[in-house]
Amino acid sequence: MSTADRRDGWRKSSLSDTGNGCVEVFRTLGALRDSKQPGGPELVADVPGLVGMVKGGRLDS
Repeated sequence: MSTADRRDGWRKSSLSDTGNGCVEVFRTLGALRDSKQPGGPELVADVPGLVGMVKGGRLDS
């Protein structure tokens, strides 16, 4: 992780693939963003709650 990434509070997910599908999470776990567009939109959410819903199958179609 670069010094700039630590300074602004974003870190790349350890589960992001090695290609272009990279997700970054804010240190408070309150937001996500696409690492390819750090100045772009951010998804502000209860990230732990969202992950729990996905793992629990509550977002299946």
